[in-house]
Amino acid sequence: MPLVKKNKRITISDIAGLAGVSKSTASLVLNGRSKQYRVSDDTRDRILALANEHHYQPSIHARSLRSTRSHTLGLVVPEMTNYGFAVIARELETLCREAGLQLLIACSDENPAQEMMAVNNLVQRQVDGLIVASSQLNDAEYQKINASLPVVQMDRVINGSSLPLVITDSVSSTAQLVETVARQHPDEFYFLGGQPRLSPTRDRLAGFRQGLENAGVSARDEWIISGNYHPSSGYEMIAGLCARLGRPPKALFTAACGLLEGVLRYLTQHQLMDSDIHLCSFDDHYLFDCMTLKIDTVAQDCRGLAQHSFELATQLIDERPPEHNALYLPGSIHWRHAGSLALLGQR
Repeated sequence: MPLVKKNKRITISDIAGLAGVSKSTASLVLNGRSKQYRVSDDTRDRILALANEHHYQPSIHARSLRSTRSHTLGLVVPEMTNYGFAVIARELETLCREAGLQLLIACSDENPAQEMMAVNNLVQRQVDGLIVASSQLNDAEYQKINASLPVVQMDRVINGSSLPLVITDSVSSTAQLVETVARQHPDEFYFLGGQPRLSPTRDRLAGFRQGLENAGVSARDEWIISGNYHPSSGYEMIAGLCARLGRPPKALFTAACGLLEGVLRYLTQHQLMDSDIHLCSFDDHYLFDCMTLKIDTVAQDCRGLAQHSFELATQLIDERPPEHNALYLPGSIHWRHAGSLALLGQR
């Protein structure tokens, strides 16, 4: 049986041999320093033509050895299928590519132990910095890592952490949305959240309570229901709530798009999309504009989260002091429900 021939990666030595020059001369040309070291135009053009013909690509490992950097950035998110995290990852990848960096992405699946395994793997790959949406209870491990490479918190804040932070101010925007909806449904308004230990749940619940208070509505303990941020949890919570009430709730706020996905799946399967439920959520999706069931939402500035996290991380990598160690971006409300639009029109 004939052996399969392996494709050989073209090297600087190969280019130098084909061009009839030394490896150092080829290296000067391929690293853009031919003019500085007075390499002739004919030699430069011959080397560049051969490199292009043979699809030569410089070794990232050799580049790292020369500069003591890997030119890579690590991103850790709980779930890549989450629309918001997917948008942020896409924006970060574009920013890295334009800056000549590589983005390495890892998922924690909301599991603190799995998260640290992913982080340690990225550190072993010698990333220059980390951007993390963490599910950790404390930042002890990240503080150790931060002693040797920058760690930026994004979208979530670890309890009491002093690490640099870029996050949405979800309390104010949630309170504004909830106040308007609560004025329409003061007798029944439920909250479906993720894990209470995570900052998104705490902040969005704080905004929910503040919105009720602003509307003159007293929150009832039975209105607050917690699970996790997987769509299956949203499905289970709305199923249990509908079973207890014997109908869909009058008004419902979900703390994240994943939970809303589970709620919509339940409503669809049980032919409840035409019910009178007033549905609202933190996180937005462009498909909500196409639905017959109108959903009021708080939209995060995903592009801003990515841009500011990238800028903060690269400033710290370059040892430039950032202007702000913590940045809170405003959320924007998308009003779609007829009752909300009517009430806003009366103000």
